[in-house]
Amino acid sequence: MEGAGFKYWIGPLPTVDELKGGGYVLTDVSWARKHGYGSRFKERLQDVQRNDPNNAYANSLPQEERVRYSKVLEGGESSAMLKAELPGGGAIQTPRHGCQADAKDQLYGDFGAWFRAEKIAIGLPARYVPDLLNDQRFVNAVESWSVCMGKAGHDYATPQEIREKLPDLTADMTKKEAYATEVDMAVAEATCATETALSRTAHALEDEYRNKQPQKYLKAVATYQRMTLAALPRAKDITRATG
Repeated sequence: MEGAGFKYWIGPLPTVDELKGGGYVLTDVSWARKHGYGSRFKERLQDVQRNDPNNAYANSLPQEERVRYSKVLEGGESSAMLKAELPGGGAIQTPRHGCQADAKDQLYGDFGAWFRAEKIAIGLPARYVPDLLNDQRFVNAVESWSVCMGKAGHDYATPQEIREKLPDLTADMTKKEAYATEVDMAVAEATCATETALSRTAHALEDEYRNKQPQKYLKAVATYQRMTLAALPRAKDITRATG
């Protein structure tokens, strides 16, 4: 970006804890006790996006330079495009050139190969999760979890129901009270997930259903994992070289 005559600020990276906490059900009681459902991480991300100096800088540029800034950073519609077929159907495209693409090419060794593998790895669960959720073994485990939650004073049929009702539950509370309630619910959810069969059943079924997917997708997932791990030492070299 600097070589093209623009300024660019590197923003904060997510912490290890920020990368956890997703999925159908919480299973890490310690994480839940510290972060609830991760609402403060979401607030932090919104603040970072709202106060991103790159956005302010780009918006301060004259129209012609703003367009050039975007093309230099992200490529453009006229540039060559990379295409990735999605496991659930359809495809997604991204510019092959631009500073972001060039940086990923340097980081992963082959941005095109990594991009196609990444989209398959991220999209693959969409092929089997609906069947997993309807698997009687999973249904039984969720029912056991619900009984456990009821004994703890929380009458919910599924973890998803908690997430849907939590905003209304905390709507009239102070920010401190709302967060305390969030943490309490998250800890109860994770505790019941580990004390019943839900956590181990979910993990076992995830492996079972994923391994039944077409071999071409499993190879793509392996490629994504391999290229991502191989990028770690490159990232260290790059950041060391740039200070």
